Amino acid sequence: MSEDWVTFKGMDGERSRHRVLHGGPDRALCLFSFEVLEALQREGHTVHPGASGENLTVADLNWAQLKPADHLKIGEEVQIELTSYCEPCRHNAQWFVNGDFSRISHRQPPGWSRLYARVLSEGRVRQGDDVWVETLPKRKMK
Repeated sequence: MSEDWVTFKGMDGERSRHRVLHGGPDRALCLFSFEVLEALQREGHTVHPGASGENLTVADLNWAQLKPADHLKIGEEVQIELTSYCEPCRHNAQWFVNGDFSRISHRQPPGWSRLYARVLSEGRVRQGDDVWVETLPKRKMK
């Protein structure tokens, strides 16, 4: 069983090729949906877990409903806050029919994009860990 350490900077030992566009505290992790990957494969694309630069592939979440500001708990220790949708880049073209990497753009159609996250609490993650969407209390306007 695979396991990794998640730090405030991202996955321990991983470095982004383009640190201006990727990485930093608000883009410490990149997540993608296993179910979206399966759907893309059914369309004929060869994209697979990890191919499009995501650090974590998660399953059994309502991916299309996730959005920046949502909080997730992964396993027993790691807590993250989703910060933004990931813009796909030309390095992903190899995984898509006719090189159309815009297929995972949030704009065409929404719900198929990877998501960036900041790490709120560090810890160990293991393949097969449960992932929960944490509901935050509603704030009152003052």
